[in-house]
Amino acid sequence: MEKIFVDKMTFGAEELGITLSDRQYDQFYKYYKLLNEWNQVMNLTSITEMEDVVNKHFVDSLSLVKVVQLDEKKLSMIDVGTGAGFPGIPLKIVFPKISVVLLDSLNKRIRFLNEVITELDLKDIATIHGRAEDYGKNKNYRESFDICVSRAVANTATLAEYCIPFVKLGGMFVAYKSGKFEEEMEKGKEAIKILGGNIEKVEQFVLSGTDAKRELVVIRKRIKTDKKYPRKAGLPKKEPI
Repeated sequence: MEKIFVDKMTFGAEELGITLSDRQYDQFYKYYKLLNEWNQVMNLTSITEMEDVVNKHFVDSLSLVKVVQLDEKKLSMIDVGTGAGFPGIPLKIVFPKISVVLLDSLNKRIRFLNEVITELDLKDIATIHGRAEDYGKNKNYRESFDICVSRAVANTATLAEYCIPFVKLGGMFVAYKSGKFEEEMEKGKEAIKILGGNIEKVEQFVLSGTDAKRELVVIRKRIKTDKKYPRKAGLPKKEPI
């Protein structure tokens, strides 16, 4: 394992109040190597330089600790539109007690995620190939999770319709956002309310080791989501609430 990798991970994790074990360093390094290896044959991420992977993928994923206590009890979490496994896999590495489901619509990504899970010897973590609009209506997943997270690129109203149906009453959806944040949030407030959520807090910060701005939007599930949501595949994106 390269010293620079350890140093960068240590710095980013310690800024978040996280101390990593030798096993966790090893898991993150294996993950980084697998990401670059698979990225040679399929487009998983445009971020491939070691320092950028550490800061913009691994540490960014772990920044959830700024708004959620993750080490106190066993929690269930779904990561919607997980892509190459962010934020779900880094969170699982550091907080192994969390039960994690990774949802993505591209099967080639699911194959990669299953390889990562095997190589890192992660337990109590599952992958699902499918669309959020379909699984959000599935009784085995609907309103079944303490936390839903997503770094997927979608406007707030669309993302809320994908994610809030998965959250238990009293649970939370945390959206990783950046860019034209304020304007987008204003447009998404009504959709969040209709879907049974309430914006509890917004944590704004600059990503460790970068000049990139990040917002974590914490949405608390206050009432059950109406059965008509999520709407059929494609509608949340095409016609946001």
